[in-house]
Amino acid sequence: MTQLTPVRRASGHRPPVLDTALTLAADGLPVLPLRAGKVPFGNCLTCAGNACGGRPNMKTPSTCHCPGVCHAWAAATTDPAVITSPPWLVAWDRAVCVGYHPGGAGLTVVDLDDAAAVAWARETLPATRTVATTRGEHWIYRGAMTSRNAVRPGVDIKSSMAYARYLGPGTGSLADLPDAVRALAIKQPSPVRSVPQAVTVPPRAGEECPHRTPAFLERGIGMAVERITEARSAIHATVYRTFLAVLSTHGRCGCLTDAHVMRLFAAAQAKGESPRHCSDAWTNARTTLGL
Repeated sequence: MTQLTPVRRASGHRPPVLDTALTLAADGLPVLPLRAGKVPFGNCLTCAGNACGGRPNMKTPSTCHCPGVCHAWAAATTDPAVITSPPWLVAWDRAVCVGYHPGGAGLTVVDLDDAAAVAWARETLPATRTVATTRGEHWIYRGAMTSRNAVRPGVDIKSSMAYARYLGPGTGSLADLPDAVRALAIKQPSPVRSVPQAVTVPPRAGEECPHRTPAFLERGIGMAVERITEARSAIHATVYRTFLAVLSTHGRCGCLTDAHVMRLFAAAQAKGESPRHCSDAWTNARTTLGL
């Protein structure tokens, strides 16, 4: 994906936003429908609170089996078969605009929310493709990065694990993502502040603790950290499923400590997960296993 192509209106009686979505998807931009308020359609009841851990798109297997549109940016897709499937058609018919996942197309949107933020960008950042918004501008760069809101007054960064509203092709040529933008999202490392208490469920009757030596548990935690670290997509889903696997294997005998959990959280946060997402994924995994 190297540019945002102007929309070509298609004939027929389909919702105009669907024509827009199909054109953008054909150019490699993962899309999703947005309802009034510029927000995605809500998660299905099965996935309320993102209990299934999310999923990268509608065609990837996961613990979620709902037929509709869910999971916001993670549901964005370029597959026309999915975009025009019956559940999505219902959403497009009610949608007010098209959203897209910048990071999924290798893009970063610097969302400038007011005139002061726009003035700052013009003085600080290299020129690139710009799109007018209601109150400010979107500056779009070639290259993906971690998303982060409120990096400075009136400035948000939307790339990985985020969605943006499509407002037109904009003007100007796409520039490569500069270090000045990447630097805005860098936070000083901080210790994990919200680590759930380690599980202390005793072994079931007749079971023996598998951790006679520390090696088995250490190897399991190491493999879990490696799995998270090596993930290249679907980070949120990978973190949840890894937490689920760790708890399933190591969570019932009381040997899993806060230090082990901190290692898992640190690996997840290094991939862009927030402390809250880590805590939610851990809690959801424990709930799933009845711990």
